Order: sequence, then C-alpha cells, then structure tokens
Amino acid sequence: MWGSHAGLVSAADELDASLDLNLTGESNRAAVSTRPNARTMTLSIPGPRGQILDRNGKSLAQNKVVWYPALMFPHFNNPTRDFVIEWGQERVKKANEVFGLEWMVKDEDLWQHYRHRRWLAMPITHVVTADRKKELEPQLIDGLILHPIYQRYYPQGDLAAHLIGYVGSKGKLEKGPINYGDPIFEFTEGRSGFEKIYDRELTGQNGLLHLEYDSAGNEVLREEKRAPRQGGSVVTTLDLDWQIRAEEVLAEHAHKGALVILDVTNGEIVAMASRPSYDLNSFVPFITTKDYSDLRENPDAPLFARSYQAEYPPASTFKAVVALAALQTGAIDRWSQIDTPAFVKLGKHEMWNWNKKPEGSMGVVKALYRSNNPFFIKVGISTRSQNILNTARALGYGQKTGLPLVGEKKGLLPSDEYMLKYHKRRMTDGDTANLSIGQGVILATPLQVAQGMAVIANSGRMSKLQLVRQVQDSNGRIVSYNRPEPHMVNTIDPESVSLVQEGLMRVVNGGGGTGWRAKLSYTVVCGKTGTAQWGPEEKEQKLGWFAGFFPLDRPKYAFAMVYEGRPGEKVGGGSKAAPMVKSFFEPIKDEVEQTLNPAVRALIVVEEETAVADDSVAIGVPGRATVVDEESDEAFYVPRALLVEEDPQPYIPGNSPVAPARAVPVVEEVEEPDFGEAPPRARIVEPEQRQSYQGEPPRIDDSEPPPLRALIIEE
Repeated sequence: MWGSHAGLVSAADELDASLDLNLTGESNRAAVSTRPNARTMTLSIPGPRGQILDRNGKSLAQNKVVWYPALMFPHFNNPTRDFVIEWGQERVKKANEVFGLEWMVKDEDLWQHYRHRRWLAMPITHVVTADRKKELEPQLIDGLILHPIYQRYYPQGDLAAHLIGYVGSKGKLEKGPINYGDPIFEFTEGRSGFEKIYDRELTGQNGLLHLEYDSAGNEVLREEKRAPRQGGSVVTTLDLDWQIRAEEVLAEHAHKGALVILDVTNGEIVAMASRPSYDLNSFVPFITTKDYSDLRENPDAPLFARSYQAEYPPASTFKAVVALAALQTGAIDRWSQIDTPAFVKLGKHEMWNWNKKPEGSMGVVKALYRSNNPFFIKVGISTRSQNILNTARALGYGQKTGLPLVGEKKGLLPSDEYMLKYHKRRMTDGDTANLSIGQGVILATPLQVAQGMAVIANSGRMSKLQLVRQVQDSNGRIVSYNRPEPHMVNTIDPESVSLVQEGLMRVVNGGGGTGWRAKLSYTVVCGKTGTAQWGPEEKEQKLGWFAGFFPLDRPKYAFAMVYEGRPGEKVGGGSKAAPMVKSFFEPIKDEVEQTLNPAVRALIVVEEETAVADDSVAIGVPGRATVVDEESDEAFYVPRALLVEEDPQPYIPGNSPVAPARAVPVVEEVEEPDFGEAPPRARIVEPEQRQSYQGEPPRIDDSEPPPLRALIIEE
C-alpha cells in the first residue's frame, strides 16, 4: 500500500538526504577530527499517519505525497563564507522565479546550514503537487530540488470538519548541528477532532535511516535500521453518503444550522453536520495568521460546531419531556382534559399560545400535536420543576454524551441551587412555566435533543452513543472496538411513553399537526416542532427546531434539525426545520426501507457433539462466530475489520505490518480550542424583566450569572 522499496530509495536519492550526526567511540571521534567532512548519521523517517474512515471504509482523512522546494548543498572544498552564501542566494532567487515565491533566507542561515546540516535538505513550506512537479522540475538548477514529504489530505474538504479535525507540525526543523534521530521532514500531530483525540492511535512509528559519508563528502553507506510503520486507522460510525446528504440538505435549507441523525437500536451516530463549516485542507500544511483570523472573526462562526457545541433553548421540542414527566408522576393521565385559553397570566405577565387563540379543552396527545403553550404551562407547574428536570436527566439533558468530541457542551438544566447562585432566589412558577415550553434558563445541544428523542422512541431505554466503531492496525486487524452496550432501562412507564409517542406521531401525521412538512411517503415519522426568539432583541431573529424518530412501530432513526434564522426573517420550526426531514430521507427511500426491513439473518448452529460446556468461552470474542437472538437485548455483534483500498503513497524501505495499537482510552475531558466568538444566545423573558444579550456565550462560574433567555414566540 505504500509502494515499492525502490520508491523511497529513489526519493531519498533525489533529496540526496543525509541525516543526523551519530558519532560514537574514539575511532569515530578521531575520524571527524582528522577527516572533517566524514560523517556517520542516523535520521528519522516520520511514520505515515493512519486513516480516518467512515463505517464502510471510505476515507475521511488520509495521506498523500507532495514536494517542497529545497536547497541541497553539495560538498565544497574549503569554501569561503561568501562563496556559500552567493551559491545559496542564487538558488533561492531561482526558486522564487520558478515557484512564484517570496522566499527570503538570511545569509547567516545559509552559512550555518552549510556548516552543520549540508547533508540535509533546506526546504521552504510550499506545496508542489505531482502534476506541478512534472511541469516545474525541468526548470530547476543543480542544488535546487523538490523534497518529498507525507502530507495529510482530507478528500471531502469541509465535510464533517468539526468532527474529523486537523493536524499541525510538532515543530520546525532544527537549524544547528545534526543530532541522532533528526527527521528528514517535520513530524505532525493532531490539533482538533478525531485527529487530536486519537493522535496516539493514528501516529505511525518512525523509521531510522543510517548514512555514512567519506572525507570527500561522498555517500558510502545507506542502510535502513528500522522501517517506518503506518499508524492505525480509526473507523467511525459515520456513513459518508449520509454525511454528504446532511451537509447538502443544510446548505439547501439553512444559512446556519445543525443536523444530527443516530441509530436508535445501537446508539451509533450516522451523520452529524454543522453549517457553516470550513475546509480542513486550508490547515495543511499550515494556515496563515490572517486566514485563521478571518475564520475566527467570521460572524457566521464556521469554526463553531453547532451540532454539539451550540447550546440552544430546546423550545417546544422539550414539551415531549414535560408530557412524559407529567404522566410519570400522575399529574395527568391519558383521560385528563385541560382548558387552554389564549394565554396564561402569571403575576402581571401574560404567556400566550403561539397562535394567540384559545383552543378549548384537550388531552396530552392533542396538546403535543397542537404544541399548545397554555396546556404545558399549567401541566408543568402542577408537575413541579424537579420532576421535569429528573425526567430530562434520564433522557440525557444537562450532561455530555461521552462521545469523543472536542469542546462538547453539556447544556444547562436549572435548579434551585443554580437560581440561588445567579438570581438570588429559588425556582418560581414563572421559571417552571418557561421550562415547560423549553425556554428560560434551559439549554441543550442538537445532539442531546436527538438523544432524548431516541430514548423516547426506544420506550425509555438508552443505548450508549457511539461515534467510533473500532481502531485497526495498518493491515486492517482490529486492535480495539466499541460494541453496542446493553440498554440502560430508565424508570419510564411504557404506557406513559406510548402516549408521548402517539402525540409525536400526530404532530406529523394528524390533522392540525405542526410538523406535517416532515411526513414521508413510506414510513410513519414522529416528531416535534419548536420555535424561539434567538439572538439580540433588536435583530428579531428566530430559531426553528424539528426533532423526532421513525418508524413508529419499530424505531430505527432519531434526529434533530436546527434552523437559525436571519434578522427579521419569519421562522417556524414547522416551516423551516421540518422540511429538512423530507428533503433528507425521501430521495433515499429504497435504501432506508432496506434498513427498516432487513433480510433475515441465518443463525450459526453449534452441533451438540461439538458444543463447548466451558463457561470461559464468551459470546462476542473477536474472531469467533456469535449466535444472535434477534429479540434479546443482550446480543451484540463483534465488528469485523474493514478491507480498505489504500491510495498510492510514498515508499518506505522495508515497510512491514504495524504492531497492534493499544486500546482506545475513554476521553472524558479534552482541552477545548479557542473557536473565537460563538453565535449569540437566545434572550430570556421573565415576568416584569427583560434583558438582551449578545456576544460570547456565558459559562457557569462564580463571577457573574448568565443572562436570561427568551420565551417561545411562535410555532
């Protein structure tokens, strides 16, 4: 997969690479003192980085060979400083002409490089591709070469950029005397996303190249002491085709927003997109200060991963949680009828229904598909805030998901302690009213909302979310893997959750439901719309949600879509976010139907006479067949290694199989990069109090309380 042995030898010959000073023993010291041009060197060949793959083995991050313009000094007999400098500057000038550069090298740097490192190339970071190499190479002069290196390459550009992350140089090449193990080109390391979290697993093993030069400066020995080995590959749960669709649907329907799709049955994230995004290749081999500043200062915040870093008020999508809490605690039952006026008055504040109209008496199912604010305000107050928050936590709100994500936010669930700390009072009925319609202090990420819908779809059972399936070595052998864990059954009454499911089904499929635009022709979609004021009050911005799952009978996929409106734009969750569901899933009807109705799998039958009675033989041992009971929550499948077709890459002498990598660690906390200014958050409106906010999202600390946020505006 990395080419022939001759490939790297010729590349090294082309570089005329001489490597690092390795003088041991008195004989070598004497040789240097009596033969000053003789050298013995051992240099490092950076190991190629492993790939990041989708669930089907399609590449999301890989390597390619590029070339840098470089000076390669020959051996001069007793040269003067001026001669060396003149020779070097002549070739720097030629490089600028050929490659269109403004390369400037100090005279002293040229002289010191010749004195201490003339056996190694002196490159400039300017990428020359294979096509340009063929065009430009005939224009080069003696001593001006193209120096080959491995470079990280992201074939999909900005696709899943926030998840994949990027790499950077570990440090510039040394300028002084050569030391043992100096690299022939720069080492790289992960700086963000999977590249950072799985840096150890992706990093290859460096090779060692031993070189010897005689007193005339001629190479007399080139010996590979250790072949470099490629790093392991990280196989994600993402489906590349679905991820592409997710990005396209967001681009078609929203200027800014997020989309998350996960598999209800095993917790795997199938697609997770944030818009706008950025091209990962702009960070390779480096990004200029100006370009990075432009990204950070962009008002659309392309470095900000809205799918798991944006903390939004969940708006009316949270009514499913409130309904479940009310049913669980007995505040209401399936027969309860609540009068729903046009507004509910708390103190001097009027909290209106989204359509400004009274809708008579209704039960919980109708209240969900009509998204009636007065119903949930009344029911939420009678249920009490603590019961609502307990149910929300059981569904995953207010905590990180545990996925390998850099900078994931945990959202915010209010409490008496929180309100005392930041508002000098306990939770009031006004706070509970706000909470009951997904507004006020509560915040959630799109990922959390999708997870909550998955738990409701799964009748209260929560699978641990998965974003990485396995890590393989360079030969495709599995060295660690994440299996679907047994469901954690929450204390949720099946009858209660079935009523919520029915209400969510009618949101899309019933007469008068607010989410009818999400309806699919081939399956029953269940979901909930949500709309809230968003951003500074004077900009009149709104936020639209649609979150849910399908099909109703045997749920397979859960999702959350978020639409960030422009200033003054009319936005509704039903009109802006719900159509994304149809836009995504309707064109792939045949593919989705196959996943909803898979072919029956044959069971592996163990013959009685060969059955093993030893309890030490466990289900799911890698490399062993597993008997799977389709109805059992305990059954799981052991993932197999994926066959990956590698792209041509530079040859490394003696390339051999990589040693198995160590198991992937669970990363609980990762240092969060500075993404610049995040989008503004929603306003809060409490009785007799208004406060607008814009700028950096607040954090919970002892310095000052976060601002208040908005009540729901409309559906």
